Amino acid sequence: MTRPSTTPPPLNLVLGDEELLVERAVRQALDTARLSDPTADATRVRVSELTPSQLAELVSPSLFSEGRVVVLDGAQDMSQENADALLAYVAEPADGVVLVVVHNGGGRSKAGKALPAALRKAGAVVTDCPKITKPADRESFVRAEVRRAGGRIDAPGLLALIDAVGTDLRELASAAAQLVADSGGSVDEEAVRRYHRGRADVTGFQVAEKAVAGDRAAALESLRWAQQIGVAHVLLADALADAVRTIAKVSAAGRGNPNQLAGELGMPPWKIRKAQGQSRGWSAPGLAVAMRVAARVNAEVKGAAADPGYAIERAVLDIVAARQRR
Repeated sequence: MTRPSTTPPPLNLVLGDEELLVERAVRQALDTARLSDPTADATRVRVSELTPSQLAELVSPSLFSEGRVVVLDGAQDMSQENADALLAYVAEPADGVVLVVVHNGGGRSKAGKALPAALRKAGAVVTDCPKITKPADRESFVRAEVRRAGGRIDAPGLLALIDAVGTDLRELASAAAQLVADSGGSVDEEAVRRYHRGRADVTGFQVAEKAVAGDRAAALESLRWAQQIGVAHVLLADALADAVRTIAKVSAAGRGNPNQLAGELGMPPWKIRKAQGQSRGWSAPGLAVAMRVAARVNAEVKGAAADPGYAIERAVLDIVAARQRR
C-alpha cells in the first residue's frame, strides 16, 4: 500500500557533517511530521547520553496516540548495546513515531561505523549532508540557495558573492536570500557589490583590487572609505598581500585551465580566472617589487610603523607603481 504523501517516513538517516545541511534535514523531517500531526512532540538527544532502556522508552508509542519525533544526534558514537536496541526497534517501528538518526559518516566504534549501512538496509530515508569543501560544490550550493529563494544569479554575480562572503555556508545562504529579496530576483555583480559595500572585509578587497589593477585614484578613494568606516589596518594589509600573492602564484603557473590548476594551486577556479585577468598588466619585476611591498606593510601594521595608516597608503601607491614596471 502506498503511503499518503503527508505521512512522514518512520525512519530517517541524516548522513554527513555539514552543519547547515544537517540542521535543515532535521528541520525538514520535523516539518514533514507536523504536516501529518501538528501536535507531534519532538525530542532530541545525543546517543552517548542514552541507555538501551531509555532509547526504548523514547521510541515507544504514546498512550494517547500522539505523534512523536525523536532525533538521535551523534550516532557515530553509538555503543553496540544501543545499536542492537535501535536495530531491533527499526525492524518493527511503532506507529506515530518518526525517528531521525544523525550520523557524521565516520565512527570510533565498530557499531557506529556499521550503523548507516544497517539503517539503509532497514529502509531509512537518507539525506546526504557531506562537507562542502570543493569550490565547484560551493558554487553549486550558492546557485541552489538563490533558486531556493526564488531568484537567479549570473556567473559574475556568483563569483562576486563568494569572493565577498567567503566559505561559510550560513553566511552564503543568508546573503543569497537577502540579495534575491533586495534585487527583485535577479542577482548580478553590481547587486552583490552594492549589498556588501559596507562590509569591512569586502572594502579591504576593493582597495586591493584597485591597487593591483593600477587604478591609483580608485584605490585611494576606496582606502579613504575603508579608513573612514574603521577597517582594521591588518585587514587592509592582508587583502593587499593576498591579491599580490594570488597574481604571482597564478602567473607562475601559466595560462592553464583554471579547473585543472585549482588542485595544483590550492585555490578555487573562480579565483584563478580572476587572477589570470589581473595578471595581464603585470611583469615579473613588478610582481617581485609588489611582493616586497606586501611583506613590508604586513610588518609595519603589526608594530614596525609609527603610523600604520600612512604605511597602508604608501603600500597602495607602491603597488600601483609596481604594476607599471617593465
